[in-house]
Amino acid sequence: MPFGSAACIAARSASGPGVRAAAEAQEEEFVALDAMLQARQRAGLTQEQVAQRMGVKQSALARVESSLGSRKHAPSLATLRKYANAVGFRLEIKMVPQ
Repeated sequence: MPFGSAACIAARSASGPGVRAAAEAQEEEFVALDAMLQARQRAGLTQEQVAQRMGVKQSALARVESSLGSRKHAPSLATLRKYANAVGFRLEIKMVPQ
C-alpha cells in the first residue's frame, strides 16, 4: 500500500484538529517517498545499484529513502535530483494553490 494514500486519508479523518494537521503535514513527504520508491521499482533497480549510480553507499541511500517518511533527515534538492537521474527520471517540483 502506498504511504500517501489510505494511511493519510484515515489519519485526516480521525477526530481532532491536531491529528488532521499532523497527517496533512506528513502527506507531502509520504507522497514524495512513494514516488521515489515507484521510480526505483519501475527502473528495476536495487538500492545498491541506485547508490552506485549516485556515488554513495547503499546505507546512505537507505537513509534518503527512509528520511521522507520519518522526517529525520530532509534530502536536499541536489540529492533528490541525483536520485531521479540515477533511476532514469527527471525531478519536477510544482507549487499549487492551497
